[in-house]
Amino acid sequence: MPFKKKNQFQLTALSVLLILAIIFYAARIYSVQIINAEEYTDKNDGAASVRTAILKAPRGEILDCYGRQIAVNRDGYNVVFNKAYVKDNLNDVILTLVNLFEGANFEYKDELPMEKTAPYGFKAGEKTDKLISKLELAHYATAENCFNAMVEKYKLEGYSADEQRKIMGVRYGMDIADFSISYPYTFAEDIPTELMRKISESGFLLSGVSVEVVPFREYTDTSLAVNLIGTVGPIFAEDWEEYKEKGYSYNDKVGKSGIEKWGEEYLRGTDGEITYRIDTSGNIISSEVTKEPIAGKTVMLTLDKKIQRSAQDSIERTVKKLQSEGGTATAGAAVAVHIDSGKVICAANYPTYDSATIGKDYDTLVKNPAKPLTDRAFQGVYPIGSTIKPIVSIAALENGLYHQGETIRCVKKYDYFSDYKPSCMGYHGNIGLKNALAKSCNYFFFELGRRLGATKLTDYYKQFGLGVATGVEVNDAKGILLEPKSDGSGDTLQIAIGQLNAFTPLQLANYTATLANGGTHYRASLISKIVSYDISTVYDESEPEVKNTVSISDSTLAAVKEGMLSVTEDGTGRAALGNYPIKVGGKTGTAQVEGKADHSVFIAFAPFDNPEIAISVVLEHGSSGFSAGSIVRDILDAYFGFSENNATADTVPFTVLE
Repeated sequence: MPFKKKNQFQLTALSVLLILAIIFYAARIYSVQIINAEEYTDKNDGAASVRTAILKAPRGEILDCYGRQIAVNRDGYNVVFNKAYVKDNLNDVILTLVNLFEGANFEYKDELPMEKTAPYGFKAGEKTDKLISKLELAHYATAENCFNAMVEKYKLEGYSADEQRKIMGVRYGMDIADFSISYPYTFAEDIPTELMRKISESGFLLSGVSVEVVPFREYTDTSLAVNLIGTVGPIFAEDWEEYKEKGYSYNDKVGKSGIEKWGEEYLRGTDGEITYRIDTSGNIISSEVTKEPIAGKTVMLTLDKKIQRSAQDSIERTVKKLQSEGGTATAGAAVAVHIDSGKVICAANYPTYDSATIGKDYDTLVKNPAKPLTDRAFQGVYPIGSTIKPIVSIAALENGLYHQGETIRCVKKYDYFSDYKPSCMGYHGNIGLKNALAKSCNYFFFELGRRLGATKLTDYYKQFGLGVATGVEVNDAKGILLEPKSDGSGDTLQIAIGQLNAFTPLQLANYTATLANGGTHYRASLISKIVSYDISTVYDESEPEVKNTVSISDSTLAAVKEGMLSVTEDGTGRAALGNYPIKVGGKTGTAQVEGKADHSVFIAFAPFDNPEIAISVVLEHGSSGFSAGSIVRDILDAYFGFSENNATADTVPFTVLE
């Protein structure tokens, strides 16, 4: 009996242990298969490695000051090689794809600097050092040496020479782009829908090749402010290492000029990632988007699309009209800025170009003597003629070298200096400041210039922003401001009437704004806000930045502005603005150009009593200052929203002597 009790105890103990073991293993199985199933699936799916690839983020957009689209994104098709899916038949796949593209007469990437036809020499003008280095050949290697080395490197022995050249063109591009699972290779961009369908139908022959929907840059008006907006383009091979360090992929597009370049850090999105799990045979087991792409920020400009278009059309219309009448006008530029901020409302050029066709038109554009690629508004440097005279007036009044009410007798020839005796355009007799500005009497301003001296004049020009950097976000010219050698020379008289020195239309408009607002010189700006892609969030907003303040008394300002009003009401600007619905202050200018017709220059601000907008216009070889007046009028019409009847009202016939 005691023996039986002991036996019973052992049996019970074993039973309890068995039950506990069963519970433990059941719990373990539940944990593995149910609670932590995903974790253990990942650990036991046979994956030998994990690789990530990039998911491209859309580029931020560029909008005008009212949120109207200028640079946007549209969906397009790219043909991409994905290393994760590439098999051993890469050369055959490339050849099949190349033949499809050639049959459709559509270009694909081939960055090999060698001719595509026998005898396959180096392309003229292209660098070959990178190719030779990649192939580990001597620096004096020939094209034939390179060709043979690539046949061996890419295992192309079984193909014809023509096929070898096609395949190596793509394989070399893959090499310099660091083709890998992390860096897919873009074979062709923005392909047509029909070609996309053919590739899809041939998918069984194209392992590793996919057609991806990607965002492409598009401009809503391909001739609007193209010099300022700029362009995007591929990363050049010589710049790849620099961009690679910043996290770019070889196939990325980056800003090359204008706002696209300036705003690269904002416009560039944050790429996402897709993660691949790969087995020991190189096959993909699974893929997952592990980081969603984030679109770039949107840049809102100070430009007004409506006014920009009006200004561009007006310059073109005016130049062509002058030419049809036997004139010599060839080109022009116009800039408008806000009086109390320096923000650029429009910056127009003529001639210009179409950004949609610049690639195929580039060589023709470069050779065009009218220089349509030049941003005349910001980089064109011109003598500004009599439009400098309001500054000369302010300097003389503020320094007590001319007193209101004083008259100066104009006898046409100014003979104060024995070695330089320039002439006025007319005999104005005794003339005061108001009429001197209205009639643009050179004799009057020769005298003021002599009294002031070149040093003081130059200092005032700088204070008004002439010959100094404007601070605008894109490239602009500083202009030409000669440092005077002497105050008592003919040069002093020249710079007092806007000769010898030369400035940009942007500087001219900004100077006009500084005068109109009473002396506050603002930094010129094109940027209004940096906002989220959907414009729901404002990240940064531009505030007016004062560069300096010009000391101008109320009496001086009133006297000079009264003279500028007289310019448009009964002076040299009356032909364009004499019957305008609101009062406008202005000044015309005729700038001499050696051996050619004079430039036509016009500055204006409006409304006269409470200025909002300042404008400058330069017409190359437009002859007389009032030629640019119709452009000023069109810009004012667009800004104030006046009717078409006002915009096309008959101008007052007027003979100008300037």
